[in-house]
Amino acid sequence: MRLLLSLCCIFLGGYNNTVFALSVDHALNSNVQLQNALINQAVITSGENRIDYHFASIELLIEQEVGRIVLTQIYKNIGVNITISPLPGKRAQSSANSGTKDGEIMRIWTYGEENLNTIRVPTPYYYLETMPFVLKKSDILIEQQQDLAKYRLTKIRGVKHTNNITKGLSDIYEMSSTEEMFKLLLSGKIDVALTNTLDGNLALKRLGLSNIIPMNKPLTRLTLYHYIHKSNKELVPLVDQEIKRMKNNGELATLIQQAEKIVIELNQ
Repeated sequence: MRLLLSLCCIFLGGYNNTVFALSVDHALNSNVQLQNALINQAVITSGENRIDYHFASIELLIEQEVGRIVLTQIYKNIGVNITISPLPGKRAQSSANSGTKDGEIMRIWTYGEENLNTIRVPTPYYYLETMPFVLKKSDILIEQQQDLAKYRLTKIRGVKHTNNITKGLSDIYEMSSTEEMFKLLLSGKIDVALTNTLDGNLALKRLGLSNIIPMNKPLTRLTLYHYIHKSNKELVPLVDQEIKRMKNNGELATLIQQAEKIVIELNQ
């Protein structure tokens, strides 16, 4: 009976974030959740007490908001409750690597090579594109990474994919949000703003800007992985198995579509 009550608490516990609740309800598969929770209960709980895990995300980025919805559901499927705190990029990285947080919700592959106290969940669950945005009236054409060296650039502070693609370049302004980057672009102080395609397009729509455009194709397309602090290594195979299951049966793709729709509607 105590185990049953504990499981009920896991599956019926509410989230403070309304966005999470909407997405979770859409993707709920109670039979699979119950089976997985029974198998993994000894690993993720102690007696009657549920263990909560606390992860960091990067604030003010659309792909991270999608990840907050998707990863919450992945963990709920295996009977684990998580909270996610949006933080500036560098602070999110520091808190995950130091163990202040239990990890980060999504980062690119190279993040794991730089943050050795975290473990990469092997199977990626989302992606991003590194896209240059320029003024519509400009004659700037960027087709490959090497083209960036010709221009004054702006990127969001602490974001790995734009850090990597601008490595070795010096004429770079670091900003705190996509909106700040686009305002800097409009001021004429820089020539190119770098961000994820979805993030940039939504920011343009939200700001009502039609005089800033993306290039015809992104410079890179990178898969995104969940990172867990090494003190919680027992979670890695459980989460990886669930991501694989959801990929194989199409549940992950459906959940991502629902999450993107919610985030887009909230950010228009």
